[in-house]
Amino acid sequence: MTKRHITYLAGAAVLCGSLLGAAPASAAHRVHWVHPGESIQKAVNAAEPGDTVVVMAGTYRESVKVTTPGLTLRGVGPQTVLKPAKKVKAGKVKAGKARAAAQKSCAEMGNGICVVGTKKQPVEDVTITGMTVTGFSRIGVMTVGAANLNVHGVAAVKNGQWGIAEERSVHSTYRDNVARDNGDAGLFLANSVTAEKGATDTHGTVVERNLLQGNRIGVTVRRLRNLTVAGNSVTGNCAGVFVVGDENKPKAGNITVAENQVVKNNKYCKKTARLAFLQGTGIVLTGTEKTLVTHNTVTGNTGKSPLSGGVVIFKSFVGTTSDKNQVTDNKLSGNGPADLINQEATKHGNAFKGNTCKKSKPAGLC
Repeated sequence: MTKRHITYLAGAAVLCGSLLGAAPASAAHRVHWVHPGESIQKAVNAAEPGDTVVVMAGTYRESVKVTTPGLTLRGVGPQTVLKPAKKVKAGKVKAGKARAAAQKSCAEMGNGICVVGTKKQPVEDVTITGMTVTGFSRIGVMTVGAANLNVHGVAAVKNGQWGIAEERSVHSTYRDNVARDNGDAGLFLANSVTAEKGATDTHGTVVERNLLQGNRIGVTVRRLRNLTVAGNSVTGNCAGVFVVGDENKPKAGNITVAENQVVKNNKYCKKTARLAFLQGTGIVLTGTEKTLVTHNTVTGNTGKSPLSGGVVIFKSFVGTTSDKNQVTDNKLSGNGPADLINQEATKHGNAFKGNTCKKSKPAGLC
């Protein structure tokens, strides 16, 4: 963890204490305190819209499901730790039953915190902040059907699949989190986990200033539009940033990837049924359109995977083209097999301008 993230998390704890101690809560917006040995879920169940549940330092062995709009679930920093009550295997759930199972039990799905809305009524204005979520067999923090979600100052560490993830949600903010050593992506955002369909508009979701380290992939953005990934530190993963579309329409795109530090993502991850082995991948666009990759620092990402390299426009496995993407003003060095790689034909209008680099495939992109 960098000094920046340690300072942030410590500061969040101090700020939390000062704000909560400054004045009594109003009757309309109560504070529910949870101490070691007490149930977080019980406090969440008792909370009304606009209330805050404050979880004091300690280790809590449970999963927590949030369905109350306007709820803030706040720890006091990394010393507030959420772990599984016992080892819960994520089990094989058929696609049609996945959402129902998530609604039924966060713990049975192997997740730590679940924020759950419905198709007709998304849960709005939920905040999760100031805690560590670790050791869950599937996902640390999972959101399904939310609007205006705010996740900040959360450390999602050593969870079996994703550190922090969402689907079917809009206008989320993920800021100043740490996602480290998770089995797949540190941060995973998708239109739908269980259904194949066209990309959806996030209405301005932001992934900003997070530390993403030691995961299979730092950040995965799948089948989404209108989203920003900016100012993140992405290092020590098998791959840094994936922006992924497929054969469905509308195509993924209108995404900005900017001002990230994408450094030495050289961990080895074996192939899966859907993807070749990963190693040495910085930023990948595949099956996307009108995505801007700009002012990133991409260094030391080297490997022999088909997806290895600094910034890679990758020819989709399902034959979907990447069109009219812009790769501009990035600083690249020491990436292999090249700093910039474009596997698409020139007719698709992908542009490389103003980048500082030494080697590209094909030649002439630097």
